[in-house]
Amino acid sequence: MTLTTSPLAGTAPPTTAAAKIFNHPRNAWYVAAWDHEVTGKRPLARTVAGVPLALWRNSEGRAVALADACWHRLAPLSKGRVLGDELQCPYHGLRYNAAGRCTGMPAQETINPSAVVPSYPVVERYRYAWVWVGDPDLADPATVPDMHRMDDPAWAGDGETIHADCNYQLVLDNLMDLTHEEFVHSSSIGQEELSEAEFDVTHEGDTVTVTRWIRDIAPPPFWLKNMRDKFPGFEGRVDRWQIIRFEAPATICIDVGVAKAGTGAPEGDRSQGVNGYVMNTITPETDRTCHYFWAFMRNYRLDSQTITTQLRQGVHGVFGEDEDMLRAQQRAIDANPEHEFYSLNIDAGGMWVRRILERMLAAEGRPSSAPASGQGT
Repeated sequence: MTLTTSPLAGTAPPTTAAAKIFNHPRNAWYVAAWDHEVTGKRPLARTVAGVPLALWRNSEGRAVALADACWHRLAPLSKGRVLGDELQCPYHGLRYNAAGRCTGMPAQETINPSAVVPSYPVVERYRYAWVWVGDPDLADPATVPDMHRMDDPAWAGDGETIHADCNYQLVLDNLMDLTHEEFVHSSSIGQEELSEAEFDVTHEGDTVTVTRWIRDIAPPPFWLKNMRDKFPGFEGRVDRWQIIRFEAPATICIDVGVAKAGTGAPEGDRSQGVNGYVMNTITPETDRTCHYFWAFMRNYRLDSQTITTQLRQGVHGVFGEDEDMLRAQQRAIDANPEHEFYSLNIDAGGMWVRRILERMLAAEGRPSSAPASGQGT
């Protein structure tokens, strides 16, 4: 299904009101960490969709995710030690294998058969360790969201992690509607033409795509620099694109770039431009915090570590502005629990995202709205 709309057209998005504190599905793959963060030296503590985890690597190099609570007295296993194929509790020394079964107890030879902690499916793909904290029988590795540009040799780039003090849905809203760039990022990537341009919204299955082209405009500072990295001394106007693709439950890959105006970029010829992908995947931690993993990948000047570093630093600054806004938004939501969220035309993509998440939550028998206060779910 396709919706073509303009901020001036008066076309309503799917619904008019939206949940402010959105619940998170559990039958889904979420990124728990960058792959290099999970080591065989010491476990990593990370909470995914409300489930505290201890992440580590066994002697075969396989990433393991166990519940971060010892069977004996609930001591956090993330404070323990990795001993080859076992994780040792820091409190009384109980040892667990990758399946979560206790393999050793202090001062006794007989191991209580009930001494087990939950072990969660892990898939390493696209430079990330993905974890499934829901029903393990439903954990199909083929359903890991597509982020192939993260490790495709035709693309180069790097990224970071933001611990965002807000509900994960606020980050999804932010990424599905980029007109905020005009106001939040006016000194780098924003320009007034963004909110004036028409856009198309399509949705199919567990995906939503928002496409926006802005033709024959002056490039904003960020994109002018990138054009000059590829085409030294570039001057003139550009055609700019933003193609935002959401894949449930919380991955958004954004095809972005500019090309010399009138050289055929909207028709598919991007040779006179620069193309990047903003790779985003958001992992709910609690109802009011999330882990935001992002990277900026490019398909030009692949051998330049300088450009990779500059782009990472530039996007870090842009996303820092988003982080400030999202934190302030969450504070305002908590201070105004009775205020309704309302939607504009520009929210159409984000509202389809909410519908997909509502469907996933309904399949799990869970409400779409999380509690108005506290960490609840």
